[in-house]
Amino acid sequence: MLLTPITERVLSRQLLDVLIRAGLIAVLAVFCFRIFAPFLNLMVWALVLAITLYPLQVRLRRTLANKDGLIATLIILVAFAVILVPTYMLGVAVADSLESVVAVIKSGSFHIPAPADSVASWPLVGQKVHDFWQQASTDLTGLAHRFAPQLKEAGLALLATVTGLSAGLLIFFVALIVAGILMAHGETGHRSASQIASRISGPETGPQITELCTATIRAVAQGVVGIAFIQMLLIGIGFVMMGIPGAGLLALAVLLIGVMQLPATLITAPVIVFVIVTEGVSTTTIIFAVYVFVAGLVDNVLKPLLLGRGVAVPMPVVLIGALGGMVSGGVIGLFIGPVMLAVGYRLFWRWVKDQSGPEQPKEERQA
Repeated sequence: MLLTPITERVLSRQLLDVLIRAGLIAVLAVFCFRIFAPFLNLMVWALVLAITLYPLQVRLRRTLANKDGLIATLIILVAFAVILVPTYMLGVAVADSLESVVAVIKSGSFHIPAPADSVASWPLVGQKVHDFWQQASTDLTGLAHRFAPQLKEAGLALLATVTGLSAGLLIFFVALIVAGILMAHGETGHRSASQIASRISGPETGPQITELCTATIRAVAQGVVGIAFIQMLLIGIGFVMMGIPGAGLLALAVLLIGVMQLPATLITAPVIVFVIVTEGVSTTTIIFAVYVFVAGLVDNVLKPLLLGRGVAVPMPVVLIGALGGMVSGGVIGLFIGPVMLAVGYRLFWRWVKDQSGPEQPKEERQA
């Protein structure tokens, strides 16, 4: 059927109106994103913390009824204390370790023993290692001057890392305050999230996706960050009790590699060897070695129990999402990765099973 000129003009005007509206909406979205972008990481952290801590507020609501603001304030204050006390103790331990190193260097008592002749017979790198070790044992100052540019770059990188950690800790504390505000309006926030998810994916799938995202964030917080923190405390206590040099730095390294999903034995095994070599084999060293080794393996027991608990997707999906998110997006990607992968996993299988056809049974379409 041919269109009349008047109909064509009407359709053209309607199409132009749609394009203009779409363009204005796109411009508005871009401006809104640019304005909100500086606070994106802060708000994501606040949302993650609010979702993680909200079950505690629900439990306390039975005691303090209709006082969500007071409950959220108490939770945030306790969270500040729980975080600040170990952070302060870790900072004191790190400062003491650095002070001890500086004191040993200034006293001139630091001395590297000469290498054994057998080091030179090592395959491929034996002679280079022997020469480097020999110079370090006889002329450590000259060796330091030789590698002064590399040491300067390493120092600047370390300073940048410490500065970044301090800024990240400050952002985390601000996010914790914002999380308290979000928890005080938790019911409203949950309804809003369900409405948004329902508007995007439908009234049936929306609430399921909301619950899936919530459960995934809580599972990652418990199964990754929580286990890494527990490992740091257990191993750090052993290091401090044994008087290991740099115990604070080593405990911090345990926390970092735990968050990165690497085995804690990368830290504990060399420390055990160091203690046995320096202290010898005794009852104390054997107990220390067994305790630290077992503490380094505690994640293998706790992770299967906590990482996938309450999540309606297989635990490997959450683990792969956490690892991939950590690699691509840093610490915040540790939470975003498994959430996105879990939602994609559920939507994919829903699409696979939700096939409309006369040959498919009704029970299978509803699965």
